[in-house]
Amino acid sequence: MLMFLRMELKNFLRAATKRERAEIAGVCNDSVSYLYQLAGGHRYASALLATRIEQITRRVARKSDGRLKVVPRESLVRHPEIFAGVREEPDAEYGESP
Repeated sequence: MLMFLRMELKNFLRAATKRERAEIAGVCNDSVSYLYQLAGGHRYASALLATRIEQITRRVARKSDGRLKVVPRESLVRHPEIFAGVREEPDAEYGESP
């Protein structure tokens, strides 16, 4: 099992390259500007979008040689308690288990 430290979205975006930011926005079907609105707390993600962001930041972080960390989905939603008791889904692409 791989363990990752976690980082807030605003710190992730600050440390990410332009290409990495675009990759996250593209997978989530949103713009980089929208990611910055989420990072600044001006908007909140849906549970589905927050989960997608967590998954893609995990993949991008793996490729960053330790420069980036996973953004937890709980930090992106208005009510983080919606994830209480919900197991983290394994990342099937990489064969990871929670």
